[in-house]
Amino acid sequence: MLDHHLHPRIKPRLNQLAEKLDRPGITPDGITLVGFAIGVLALPLLALGWYLPALVAIALNRVLDGLDGALARRRGLTDAGGFLDIALDFLFYALVPFGFILADPQANALAGGWLLFAFIGTGSSFLAFAALAAKHNIDNPGYAHKSFYYLGGLTEGTETIALFVLGCLFPQAFAWLAWVFGALCWLTTLTRVWSGYLTLSRL
Repeated sequence: MLDHHLHPRIKPRLNQLAEKLDRPGITPDGITLVGFAIGVLALPLLALGWYLPALVAIALNRVLDGLDGALARRRGLTDAGGFLDIALDFLFYALVPFGFILADPQANALAGGWLLFAFIGTGSSFLAFAALAAKHNIDNPGYAHKSFYYLGGLTEGTETIALFVLGCLFPQAFAWLAWVFGALCWLTTLTRVWSGYLTLSRL
């Protein structure tokens, strides 16, 4: 919901950074891999209860995730790079709740499982429609810079990162946050499935 408003404000700054990093030894896919490696560090950090270092890893991962796309747009978007980016993004989004579960299984396991279950709904509806949108050459006017058709909803990337930030700042509230956010994710999934079905049924 907030991505469409936030991206135009962040994009110019990412483009400036990408211009400075546009050197022969630096590639968009390399930035993607480095960002993912940093993001993976959030899992053991969360499991150990080191929430502020985990928050730093999460923030750096997101910055690099935006930076790889900015550099790719300068060099030319590729299907391989787009696939790598989205695949690692979904793995990152799953490992953060799992880190909270490991940190306190008794308090977080059920709510964390609910959140991961909800992420399957948002992720599958997103990717299923993206594949068919590409097959039918459906335009993506709101997110023309994305390699995949970006089907929006209540819980997009910005809201998910806000959830992770709040979880790190207030770890005792993670279970409550996960229950609420998971419910919003299912609303997103339902609206995506319905709107996607209507769109494709008209073709």
